[in-house]
Amino acid sequence: MAGLIPQPFIDDLLDRVDIVDVVDSRVKLKKTGKNYSACCPFHDEKTPSFTVSPDKQFYYCFGCGASGNALGFVLDYDRVSFPEAVEQLARLAGVEVPREAKPKDDPAERTRKRLYGLLEKADEYYQQQLRQHPAKHFPVNYLKNRGLSGAIAKDFGIGFAPPGWDNLMQTLGDSDETRKLLTEAGMLIEKPEDGRRYDRFRNRIMFPIRDIRGRIIGFGGRVLGDDKPKYLNSPETPVFHKGKELYGLYEARQAYRQLPRLLIVEGYMDVVALAQFEIRYACATLGTACGEDHLTRAFRYTSEIVFCFDGDEAGRKAAQRALENCLPTMEDGRHVKFLFLPDGEDPDTLVRQVGAEKFETMIEKAVPLEEFLFDAVSQDINIQTMDGRATLSKRVAPLLHRLPTGVFKELMFANLATRTGLPVDTLMELVHIEEPAPQPAPTPSEPVTSEQHPTSYAPAYTPSHIPAQAAAHHSEQVPTYDEPPMELEATYQVTHNRAPKNKAPQFYRQTQEKHLIALLLQHPILANQVEDITPLQNSDNPDLAILAELIELLQQRPNYSINRILGYWRGTRGADATDELSALAATDLVVDAKQSSGFDASGEFRECLQRVISQLQRQNGGNTLEKLQRKGLNNLSEDEKRLYREELAKARTSK
Repeated sequence: MAGLIPQPFIDDLLDRVDIVDVVDSRVKLKKTGKNYSACCPFHDEKTPSFTVSPDKQFYYCFGCGASGNALGFVLDYDRVSFPEAVEQLARLAGVEVPREAKPKDDPAERTRKRLYGLLEKADEYYQQQLRQHPAKHFPVNYLKNRGLSGAIAKDFGIGFAPPGWDNLMQTLGDSDETRKLLTEAGMLIEKPEDGRRYDRFRNRIMFPIRDIRGRIIGFGGRVLGDDKPKYLNSPETPVFHKGKELYGLYEARQAYRQLPRLLIVEGYMDVVALAQFEIRYACATLGTACGEDHLTRAFRYTSEIVFCFDGDEAGRKAAQRALENCLPTMEDGRHVKFLFLPDGEDPDTLVRQVGAEKFETMIEKAVPLEEFLFDAVSQDINIQTMDGRATLSKRVAPLLHRLPTGVFKELMFANLATRTGLPVDTLMELVHIEEPAPQPAPTPSEPVTSEQHPTSYAPAYTPSHIPAQAAAHHSEQVPTYDEPPMELEATYQVTHNRAPKNKAPQFYRQTQEKHLIALLLQHPILANQVEDITPLQNSDNPDLAILAELIELLQQRPNYSINRILGYWRGTRGADATDELSALAATDLVVDAKQSSGFDASGEFRECLQRVISQLQRQNGGNTLEKLQRKGLNNLSEDEKRLYREELAKARTSK
């Protein structure tokens, strides 16, 4: 197996290729000022919002947020692996790709690779049995009766686990070590009392479950006889975590360059049957409710999710659980809908009755989240009465509070205010009405308890250097990340596309940590200002860990630009981490601020970093207070009492 591609070669390669040539060979670009533009290849649009900067060797779409360097573009557009993308750029530059000696794998990684290999072999075995086993007519007839073609069965890798206790084990388990690995992969069951093993899947139609990279990570099996359960999934393994994976997501991404939406259904057959009718954007959870991890993953690839449920009481309850799990993920620009099917129908049966066109019309007319939320919560309430409106407010306000800060959250509260006649401020207060009032900080004469904690935390940071014209131009285009609470005045600026007179616009907010990362990506030389990154490394904040790693990287490699940073990040941290970093690199807040007159990037970075360090110091002081509080005042030494009074004074001063 080939070794790793050296990082210096990737750096040099990114310097050799021109992102304009790379993109233009796939998407026709048009010169617009100093940059180039086109309709985005990653989502449907009529007006070009996709921009390529030859100066930064960077692309960014104002419509969908896609961003990155030349390497990232090839990876996402051509849908190839990282080494293949490097090979393509190397051919363009006319150079050979060198390889380092392959480092020794750690035991856990070596085990995962073997598990992937065995699961791939199991998939090949099941598909072979569907074609060749003497009892193949049973699964084949079942699939034909369900209306599936051989082509769609091949697309999804459908197979057959024949009857018998140890067919797979006898085929693949050529050694005790391999049988142990098959057990770890969830393919065999071991009886602890005597150590005997046998096949987990027997006499079942097999559906391979792939991760987003297309690797087999588990299976689902549909029984052909009367055995229970009707559907059986692989257990949790080192490579399969059913609380995060979606069956059919890989196949959906292969079918569309840009997913129009994801339709979340209940079963494997629903996904495959819809694909048979060319509705290839369906996926299913794996025996669990659709949780936040599922939704976070799904929203990486589309901005619209439609849940499909039965129209009975059980379906409604399942929809309400999905609704609650959706709320924390509903960032601005995302859409969730709910489709309820007639009683006794599922997507598999209904699409055969009405056809693909009518079924897709039903999907498009599905109930939006906001409508379903208010309908579901007010089902047994008479909102024509004062008592009914009060009840509605108390039920809905805590749910809306779970929404991420942004325009959608503000509009939802405004909707609730319209329905109840209560001011938005009053509704916001209902969110905290059940929370206990904060206790005053103890004095040295009071008993010290672990519940009392005087530490004060600084509020989330709002950058100040934002030109008004930037707010007017990008107010509805720039994505947001971990936004703190937004005042109504700031919301007014977003929705009405203008800023109040004589006041800096607040159309975009981010945390101090992300602002520092964005500044550093735009001005790598700022890393030289930092003498000690230990406080950042010791923090539990993941953004500060990224900031510390970036500073260390740029201090070691001061010639790195955004282009090279992203190339390094993609090779060492993977696609998801690089996407997050490139989104910050594309932050127009920093780009526009840098170009505005009077903006001091060095001073901004220094002041913001000092605020973060000071906050960490206050937190550490709070930790010291907490330890002393646990001991109790009467048990403190004189030195500890003096330290306690000093830290307590600092905490009070910081409020």
